[in-house]
Amino acid sequence: MTHKIAILGASGYTGAELVRLISQHAGMEIVALAAERKAGLEMAQVFPHLRHLSLPTLCKIGEIDFSGIDLCFCALPHKTSQEVISGLPLDLKIVDLSADFRLRDADAYKKWYGNDHAALEQQSEAVYGLTEFYREDIRTARLVAGTGCNAATGLYLLLPLISAAVIDLDHIILDMKCAVSGAGRALKENLLHAELSEGYHPYAVGGTHRHMGEFDQEFERVAGRPLRIQFTPHLVPANRGILATAYVHGDANAVLDTLNAAYASEPFIQVLPMGEVPSTRHIRGSNFCHIGVVADRIDGRVIVVAALDNLTKGSSGQALQNANLMLGEDERAGLMMAPLFP
Repeated sequence: MTHKIAILGASGYTGAELVRLISQHAGMEIVALAAERKAGLEMAQVFPHLRHLSLPTLCKIGEIDFSGIDLCFCALPHKTSQEVISGLPLDLKIVDLSADFRLRDADAYKKWYGNDHAALEQQSEAVYGLTEFYREDIRTARLVAGTGCNAATGLYLLLPLISAAVIDLDHIILDMKCAVSGAGRALKENLLHAELSEGYHPYAVGGTHRHMGEFDQEFERVAGRPLRIQFTPHLVPANRGILATAYVHGDANAVLDTLNAAYASEPFIQVLPMGEVPSTRHIRGSNFCHIGVVADRIDGRVIVVAALDNLTKGSSGQALQNANLMLGEDERAGLMMAPLFP
């Protein structure tokens, strides 16, 4: 059986990444591509690297007949997504890549995003899309809310360690380096080449980054109490990739053993041997996440590092992984490509 797929927001980076991945999926066919401002254009005009594919012409969302579509990916901007999804057919399976349905609590959503949620009914049914931790719920979900790419990286590092209580929960520092594609494709002055290249800078310093809401939500769930970490992201002049470094208190061998046990059967999470650290160069363009553990020179301190591609494992690859589960496909389908190197 070939599943009919629609992608809303196909002219953004995550939309293009979805097309790239699904084009290699034997069980899926893209039958509709929506991009409001670029409706009427061919995908090759927007993304020449996809010229070799036979794809539907970009259209407006209102022009799509959803009656024959099995699953819809929503790669729309935050706030727009909830407005669109609330109007889609109730029997349509949806994977949302925006932030609109990630937070279960409406007050938390308003705190972090500054506006009331416009689709509370859909918000209450959404399943958080961190596949490795919500797999069984995702299989039967109608609406899955993809994680933030920064959030996914930090959660892969820390969730097993917090759950097993092998680190001091009150002394966690997370430092993250994020590629510029994570900021989206819209024109922004601070993302111009002359403004961004030859340097990198911290942003959302002091715990103001919106993905902190996801950290608070998921860490509290496994810790059984409110848990707050220190987190600082840095924008780096690279196209793809996230490198997260966590500084924790604990025993390095216990940390490594816990991560190995948590991810032993996971196809996309690879824990490296003790002392080996990952690089974004080794996961670029793939759905893999590499995690490394190093014992600090200070006794009782541990450094844990994770790398993933923000557009693939952090967003569109994760979305396809979840869609595979929702449609009864092999979870790995369309996602086992090797990373690009060099």
